[in-house]
Order: sequence, then C-alpha cells, then structure tokens
Amino acid sequence: MLDLTSDLGQRAARALASLLGSPEGLPAEMAVVRAGKPEFGDLQINGCLPLAKQAKRPPRELATAVAQALEGHPALAKVEVAGPGFVNLHLRDEWVAAATARQLADGRLGLRDVGRGQRVVIDYSSPNVAKPMHIGHIRSTIVGSALHRVLAAVGYDVIADNHIGDWGTQFGKLIVAYRRWLDPAAYAADPVGELLRLYVKFVAEEKRERGEMVDAHAHAHEEEAEGEEEAQGPAPPILEEARRELVKLQAGDSENRALWRKFIADSRHAFQEIYDRLGVRFDYWLGESTYNDLLPTVVAELGRRGIARDSRGAQVAFFDEQGEVLPREREPVEEAKLPPFIVQKSDGGFNYATTDIATMSLRVGLLGASRILIVTDERQQLHFRQLFAVARRMGVTIALEHVWFGLMRMADGTIKTREGNVIHLRELLDEAERRATIAAGEHGPELSEAERREVGRVVGIGAVKYNDLSKDRQTLVTFTWDKALALQGNTAPYLQYAYARIRSILRKAAEGGEIVGAQTISLGTPVERELAKRLLGYPETVEQVARTCRPHVLCDYLFELAGAFSGFYADHPVLKAEPAVRASRLALTELVARVLRDGLRLLGIEVLDRM
Repeated sequence: MLDLTSDLGQRAARALASLLGSPEGLPAEMAVVRAGKPEFGDLQINGCLPLAKQAKRPPRELATAVAQALEGHPALAKVEVAGPGFVNLHLRDEWVAAATARQLADGRLGLRDVGRGQRVVIDYSSPNVAKPMHIGHIRSTIVGSALHRVLAAVGYDVIADNHIGDWGTQFGKLIVAYRRWLDPAAYAADPVGELLRLYVKFVAEEKRERGEMVDAHAHAHEEEAEGEEEAQGPAPPILEEARRELVKLQAGDSENRALWRKFIADSRHAFQEIYDRLGVRFDYWLGESTYNDLLPTVVAELGRRGIARDSRGAQVAFFDEQGEVLPREREPVEEAKLPPFIVQKSDGGFNYATTDIATMSLRVGLLGASRILIVTDERQQLHFRQLFAVARRMGVTIALEHVWFGLMRMADGTIKTREGNVIHLRELLDEAERRATIAAGEHGPELSEAERREVGRVVGIGAVKYNDLSKDRQTLVTFTWDKALALQGNTAPYLQYAYARIRSILRKAAEGGEIVGAQTISLGTPVERELAKRLLGYPETVEQVARTCRPHVLCDYLFELAGAFSGFYADHPVLKAEPAVRASRLALTELVARVLRDGLRLLGIEVLDRM
C-alpha cells in the first residue's frame, strides 16, 4: 500500500500548493496514515490542521481542497472531510482485493528497494577475545543480525563488521598466565574456557601479591575499560612481568605475536560455533588491532585540523554548549554539553576513542558507507555522541547511528558475571533446545527422535531470539528461563506453530486437488477485508524497521497477523467453502503463510512445515 499512500500524499500536496500558492514549508508529499478507527475509513490525512495554522486559513478549507483533488481516485470508494479538518479515505474493496493478489504474485511480497544504491556498514556482536560469549552478548548479536537482514531486504548493500576486542593490556596478562599455568588438555578441549581460567588465575595472583582480597572471577569476566588506571601503589611483580610481555607484543616479538594470533584464532573458532547455531554471519572481522598502525596518523590529523589540543600532556577534543567540537582558539567552557574526549593519553598511549575514529574513517573511505550503524548497549551513548561530533568536525556527512539497547539483567540484579552468576551463551542455547525437544515429544508423540531434535533446535533457538527481538530494544531485559523459552503468547513458538498449522491446511487442499495460491481474491466479509489490509501492511512494517532500527515492530506485526488469521479461520470455512470462495480463501491463507515465513526469516527465525 506504500505506493498508493505516496501517490495520494503527492496529490494532496499539489492541491494545497495550488490553493495556497506553494507556501514555504509545504511538503512535497502529505502524510497518509492508517485510520485509527474503522468508522474513519482506511486511511487518513491529518496534516491540514497544522498547515492551516501556519497559512492562517480555516483547516476545513484546506481539507476540502484535498478531498476534491482525491475524489475519483481509482483506489478510493469515498473521500470525506471530518471534524476540524481531517480527510478520511475509504478504499474500494476491489482495489484491496487486487492489491492483495499482486502481493501474492510478487516473490518479494511487495517489499521495495528503498535502499538501492546505498551501502550500510553495521557493527554488531563484537565480543572480546579469550572470553566466552555470555547472555550479555546476545542483544547486540541478535538485534544486529535482524537489522542486517531487514536492510538487505529493502535493497541496501549491507556490510556486517564484527569489531572484536583483540588488542589491549589483557594480552600481556594472558601471555604470562599461559606460560605459567597452562593445562594443555583443558586447552585442547575448550580453548576459550582455559584462557578464561588462566586470566582468572592471573587476577587472583596479582591481588594476592598486593595483599588484597578480591573475587577474581568478578574482575575477570567484566568488560575491561580502556585506559583504566591500575591500582594505587607499586605494581606487583606479576603485573610488571605482564607489562614487559605487552611491550614485546606491541613491538612485534615473534613468540608473543604467535601466541596472540593463536588466542584470536581459537576464540574466533569458538565464536563461530555460536554464530553458526544462531544463523549469524559477518563480511569482516576487523578487530581493534586492525587499526594500530593508523592511530598516530589519526591523532596527527586531529591536531592539524584543530580538533584535538594538548591538555596536561594528553591530546583532547573539547566541546561547546551545543555539543559541537570547540575550535582550538577557544578556551574550554564549563557549560560544555559533552565532557572532553581524550584521543591520546598523557603517556602517549591510544584508547577506544582513537581506534573508533580510525574505524569510522575506514568505513567511510575504504568501505564506502553511506550509513553506519553501531549496535552496542546503552552505556556507550556518551562515547558515541562524542565520536560522532568529532566525525562531523572531520567532514563526515553520512548518517551515523548508535543503535543502543537496554542492559540485560538477571532476576536478582545485574549480570555480575562472577562464577555461578553468568550464563554462557552456549549453555543458554543448549538448554533452549533441550526444553523445546521435550515439549516436542509431549505434543507430538508420533515424531521420531530425529524429528523431535530438529523441532527442538528450531523452536528452542527461535524462542531465545524472539524473546529478545519482541521487546523494544531500549528497554531493560530481566532474564529468566521461563520468559526466554516461553512457548505461549507473543513468542516465536506461537508463530512457528501458526505457520505449521497453515501449511497443514494448504497441504490438505493440495492433496484434494486444489491449485493453492490462485491469484483471484475476493473479499466477501469484513474479516476477510481486514486480513487483506493487514497483509498489505507488511512492506510498510519492514521499511519502518529499516528506518528506525526497531525489530520489535516486525514482531508485533507478525503476532497481530497470526491472531487475525486465527480469527478469520475460526469463522470462515476454507476447505469446506464453495469452490469460488474456497480458491480466494486459500489464496489469502497462502499469502499469510508466506508473510509469516518471510517476516520470521528477517528476524533470523526458522520455520517448520510440521510441528
């Protein structure tokens, strides 16, 4: 229906331009929205009210001009002016039926290439090397992967980059721990698990040498903050040893570089096992180390452009009251909207800010991005506001978007990630499949063992994904097993079952000799018409997700579509209907199945024809 609403909106705008003499601020296309209630029609134009105030004309006069311009449109049965200046539009039943038939005949279900000619670079997942992925990583991974698919579906050229944490002070510590305490058998069985154990042991030893009591696991699992100051006082011997190994690594020592590359390769292998189970893929794995050689040039360029200046030996960008980069000739102001942005520390070291500026430059220049999406949690909002302000000052004009999401918490508080209080992602997926396999056996005793396992895999993984995607990404998520693996309500299992049920209806029709998917559709009842209108809303929903980066909008649409079909099927015989009516209702049923399958595909969720 998007092409229709665009056509109607443009006609309305031309009518107003003719009436008002093309005033400043008049859009080229008036917004055409869905009517809030059936009595208001199918579509509505509400923009005459604010425009009338600006033009100092009665809003009903503007609405009447719009209505007259739209009278006689082939898609419209009735156009009426209502209230203070609304324009209500009623679609012709024949137009709705024909549009639905066209959608059924279209292999893309009406999706448009709105992103054609534009390249999006999307940065998501980004785990740290030598640490297992846990449930705190799932939001970035699942949300990013869904957006990857949605953007590609509407024509964007999408490049997915997994910006892994593969550089930093932790590698000096890991090298020391690896040489001191490695268990070769444990490493062979689970490299990342053994690397985590080694890091935990290093932290415990460091604290022991300092004479401190500390929960080593809590420290070891937490994401390390770049540039975090070491504890006060003289460094213990083990930390000094780690610093020396880090310096050797940074200088290119062959043995340390070989270990570092081994840690990365083994971590990537473990990550890939998770990604394969989730159906997630990347075009690049350009980790932090990719940009090491570029960092001195980045800082020099920031200085040359007057973006960064010396502040107590560090190179820093300051901001003004509006959040713009402060010119070097102006003194820092107390009313600055953003705090200073350190791009090189006083000891000459670089940090996340430096790396991210280099990353931005590569994505704009070498990768040719016209839009960049970075999917991380809400704690990074300030960092990316600062980064984007610096990027603008450097001349970057493309769309830069921080797609942030709320944190995931355990039922008893935050993910403290200490031993016993973190769920590794692999464990979550295993448990999801186990529970779903048991449920498959209970609900389908006729299924073979292999079939139960396959249903368990598809339903279990789908439940985990949808549990995350169905919520507004900016909300806080409290993790519980029951919520994550729920099989009822607005869940993936509910939608997967709805799809399988529809496929069962269509199989029975085909077995009876029906030609399923005939493109002659008639809408004999209000319920059929409403179902058809919901189906026509699919392209608009997908484009909305691509525009706003909110996958829950698609989840809500699919859940409502499944509910609408259930209501339709309860009151409208399909297989037992008269032949002409049966063909039309089978076509509607086929289209519902296709839209459910395609929408779930965009979310990264598989379906089964039998459950």
